[in-house]
Amino acid sequence: MLNLECPDKLPEILPGQFAEVLIDKSSSTYLRRPFSIYDIDYKENSMKMLIKSVGNGTASLYSLVEGDRLNIIYPLGNSFSLPEGNKVLIIGGGVGIAPMLLLTKYLNQKGIKVDVLIGGRTKDDIIEPELYYPYANVMIMTDDGSLGEKGIVTQHSLFANENPGYSRIYACGPDPMMKAVANQAFSRGISCEVSLENLMACGIGACLCCIVETTQGNKTTCVEGPVFNTRQLSGWH
Repeated sequence: MLNLECPDKLPEILPGQFAEVLIDKSSSTYLRRPFSIYDIDYKENSMKMLIKSVGNGTASLYSLVEGDRLNIIYPLGNSFSLPEGNKVLIIGGGVGIAPMLLLTKYLNQKGIKVDVLIGGRTKDDIIEPELYYPYANVMIMTDDGSLGEKGIVTQHSLFANENPGYSRIYACGPDPMMKAVANQAFSRGISCEVSLENLMACGIGACLCCIVETTQGNKTTCVEGPVFNTRQLSGWH
């Protein structure tokens, strides 16, 4: 977890938006890296980003200590939208849970009932489920059954119900997981929004490395996303 105290007053940050981080302590990381904004404390003028060490760049972020400064551009991208109904399902797989805590709090403040389903390979991949307890009903799935139900998120018992009563499903995680969730939603006539985890080097739509194919043509994930309704995404249904 990266805890950041901001020198300037935080702007309004909506759930689903992200930051582009300059990793200047890694000589092999030349481009900025995108990270979802995990949580915000406007009173303390601080925010958190969830970081998993997978390479030189993220390992460099792990080496930061109190007092270090970080160059970031934020908030970027679009955000999740409010549902039409008053009950939703939020699904996060692994570090894909990163934008979902902020979304859960936001929806809770709007008076919307939230169910949160968190998935991971093992119990060690389930990240801070207790933070959701004040705002949502929390369910857990692990591939090995070490915590919660055993299996992948779309095998959870809630999907045995053909009419679970959700007006929208939100998901973030690996593409195969999100596509499986999208098809579960589609088969039940439920609107589904996903946050894509494409490589986004610039965050302003200039480098075009994050292009995603949609029913309205190619779009940049960093500017026109990262949140898309799955009906917009080509080949998802």
